[in-house]
Amino acid sequence: MKKAIQFGAGNIGRGFIGAVLEKAGYHVVFADVNEQIVDRINRDKGYTVQIMDTVCEEVRITDISAVDSRSPELAQQIAEAEIVTTAVGLTILPRIAGAIAAGIEARREQGVEQPLNVIACENGVRATSQLKAAVLTHLDAAGQAYCEQYVGFPDCSVDRIVPPVKSENPIDVVVERFFEWNVERAAFKGAVPEIPGMNPADNLIAYIERKLFTLNTGHAITAYLGRMKGYMTICQSISDEQIHAVVKAAMRESGRGLVARYGFDRDAHFAYIDKIIGRFTNPYLCDDVTRVGREPLRKLSAGDRLVKPVLTARQYGIGTPNLLLGIGAALHYDNPEDPQSVEMIAMTARLGAAAAVAEIAELPAGDPLPALAAQAYAEVERIIR
Repeated sequence: MKKAIQFGAGNIGRGFIGAVLEKAGYHVVFADVNEQIVDRINRDKGYTVQIMDTVCEEVRITDISAVDSRSPELAQQIAEAEIVTTAVGLTILPRIAGAIAAGIEARREQGVEQPLNVIACENGVRATSQLKAAVLTHLDAAGQAYCEQYVGFPDCSVDRIVPPVKSENPIDVVVERFFEWNVERAAFKGAVPEIPGMNPADNLIAYIERKLFTLNTGHAITAYLGRMKGYMTICQSISDEQIHAVVKAAMRESGRGLVARYGFDRDAHFAYIDKIIGRFTNPYLCDDVTRVGREPLRKLSAGDRLVKPVLTARQYGIGTPNLLLGIGAALHYDNPEDPQSVEMIAMTARLGAAAAVAEIAELPAGDPLPALAAQAYAEVERIIR
């Protein structure tokens, strides 16, 4: 029996990665701290993935079990697995690193020489590399040597919209039909597993930035502009002609930077942008703007979906007025239930928009972006409200 450990039994874990692995013939063990979800998975031994699109479909996932990710039992589960995946969020990766290290140590002690591959399926650039660095801090010299020989840490790019939808069964999940899972081929230890739906990629960073600075950029700007106009969902927001125009123009500005950097076909990339905007309008996937817009400090960091596209486009002399409007809208994201929003709003009030952006994105003194962002902060309030 092939076994996979999926850290995170949330919507992405169940609706995307866990489902793909189960359909590829793995017994999927979900590791999570949510005792209700863990108990329900072990009780029901299955859940339904509802694909909601122009053609709807239900897919049953049954070869599964679950374990509390804080349990000592997890180390032995990892010792018996071929693959470990995560869908927990970038900020949680350091918290699960110790559990993964314990599993690697159990493999070493038991003399396991079959390769293990660990893949962090998160919205971020080289998330698996970040996880690997954290795991290594929990291993001694012998453990690190074993890890280097037998454990692969391929980076990846993931793309599927899985909104939170309440249902009678808390472990059923709603997804869109479209998904992409591109994984760094060269970083696998042993043979690359044949998993339908997983694409082993040779130029992964191009896939990562293509997705992060197209879908995630557009998604975030739609959320921030929609929040400013009082919309509740992404599909409501993108249906607003003014928001639609800004978002599409911003995604094209980012796209021109990606085309210049990676040599993508311009027309094909712009068609990709149109396809993504079409996904935003899916009435079955009316994602909440507060979920998409959450953690604005992270989204305004220098390597993430708002600032990085501006910095990239600037390298090639490409103007970014609409991307800057997106940054300005992000600075207006006022959600008292989001700690990062509260901190950002207070920082902006205390320092001003320019200094706040410079501090959040850790930009060097004299960089022109903070001043441009401050102008966009004022302009977006004038044109959107």
